[in-house]
Amino acid sequence: MAQSPSRAPYIESPALSPFTLNWRHGFFGREGGVSTGVYKSLNTGPGSSDQGNRVKANRDRICVTMGALPGRMITLRQAHTNKAIIVDGPLSVAQAPEADAIVTATPGLVITALAADCAPILVGDPKANVIAAIHAGWRGAVTGVIESAIESMQTLGASPENMIAAIGPCISKESFEVGPDFEAAFLDVSPWCANLFEDGEGDRLKFDLKQYCSARLIRAGVGKSEIIADDTYSQPEKYFSYRRSKAEGASDYGRNASSIMLVA
Repeated sequence: MAQSPSRAPYIESPALSPFTLNWRHGFFGREGGVSTGVYKSLNTGPGSSDQGNRVKANRDRICVTMGALPGRMITLRQAHTNKAIIVDGPLSVAQAPEADAIVTATPGLVITALAADCAPILVGDPKANVIAAIHAGWRGAVTGVIESAIESMQTLGASPENMIAAIGPCISKESFEVGPDFEAAFLDVSPWCANLFEDGEGDRLKFDLKQYCSARLIRAGVGKSEIIADDTYSQPEKYFSYRRSKAEGASDYGRNASSIMLVA
């Protein structure tokens, strides 16, 4: 885990890391920020009830860590949709549209997927210099947010076979209990994913969201993808988790940031 004074610690993807001439990236958890209480410490979610100035300070800290100007982080009003947007300049929080994937070919923009158990996915095409940050909750994943991002990348000249993707820290199969209705919804769209469900207690099932997203990337023709093993639910010191916060009766929860930026 990389770290330096006044900067935020982060995890890098071994698959994305060799392309430092093309982009910088990082999967950020809850460490290294200025927020307090349930948001301690690197909460980057403007949709939380955290103090706005602290959220901004945390987001700017990530920008500095990435080598960008403060204020260059771009996030969306994520709503578990399958919508992807293309950006070519700075976008304030107030201007952010409702969508769940960001695509750009413009250097210096820290495009970011926010998550607290959902799967953040960073994608880059080093030949076309096009990148994407995807928020893949189960609803977005099953309805095609990954494919929407890839299609948007293609409109900017990227090719799936040249793309490299990394699925960041999210809830793992051992922590993700679901009901039979959830399984039916998935099998109706993706009958091939039956093996990603495992029996739990009673009628509960355990679902492998990481492997499901990986399979969608492969089926979309992405040349290379990998999974970061960290589980947001079971690592409270490292990551925010919606499900853990709910189980603990917390009033709210912070958001982890997964960011990627093209270099000039």
